[in-house]
Amino acid sequence: MPTKSFTSGRIRKADYNPTSRQLDLHWENKSILAYKQVPEEVYRRLCSAPNPATYWEDRIADEYPKGTPMTSNADPGGARKLGDLLGGDD
Repeated sequence: MPTKSFTSGRIRKADYNPTSRQLDLHWENKSILAYKQVPEEVYRRLCSAPNPATYWEDRIADEYPKGTPMTSNADPGGARKLGDLLGGDD
């Protein structure tokens, strides 16, 4: 799954699944917005836009149906990993 990280602006990361054509946008406030039926070309243009948030606003926000994010901010395996690190009980 292609991923693009952004170092400035409101969008921090874009995940794209070419099979399902879903685009997940990770924002600086830690929210994730998901869009379905997004063509790969739209994802490529977002990644190369001088201001990705403006491109999102103009070309994605009202054009594609919203979906459920492919990933969440919470890592369900995180507690287990920390337990492993600290010698947690098995």
